[in-house]
Amino acid sequence: MRRAAIERNTKETRIRATLNIDGRGRYDISTGIRFLDHMLELFTKHGAFDLKLNAHGDLDVDQHHTVEDVGIVLGQLFSKALGDRKGINRAGYFVLPMDETLAVVAVDLGGRPALVYQDRVRVRLVGDLQTELVEDFFGGFANHAGANVHAKVLYGRSNHHKIEAIFKCFARAMRYACSRDKRLRDALPSTKGLL
Repeated sequence: MRRAAIERNTKETRIRATLNIDGRGRYDISTGIRFLDHMLELFTKHGAFDLKLNAHGDLDVDQHHTVEDVGIVLGQLFSKALGDRKGINRAGYFVLPMDETLAVVAVDLGGRPALVYQDRVRVRLVGDLQTELVEDFFGGFANHAGANVHAKVLYGRSNHHKIEAIFKCFARAMRYACSRDKRLRDALPSTKGLL
């Protein structure tokens, strides 16, 4: 079973989370930032993962620590649950229209963290989420999952749709990248023999 549990406690945040990669899209998520909860819920549903995540952060200071640390914990969960990563597809991408918005996300779980992020969001807040922090979320994820993540909104009008399209693409790309390839069941997806 590809499952993981993480508890991360710092002076700024306390986060407890569990992940089942081979889930059914079930979630129980509370971060204190409702729009972030919504993005993680749809990530879980579209990725067919099971995720429980409870975060308490210093939101009286700012959202930054909570948003980034949730990304860190999500990356740690995937890294731990994937184990040696044998037999997985390793890479995946998805292109998704969200009404007038079009986004694309590509991921590579090859162990080398990198992030390229372009969301075209031009407002400070969407719902209750500080939009500039979405990039920090993905940076935390990429660094701690050992993932290369490229996320881009090609065009769109609604800032809500831009962020939502990215999270849905991210879910579908991760779903494929984490999926097992029967032909490569016992092999690492790398010519190096090491990830």
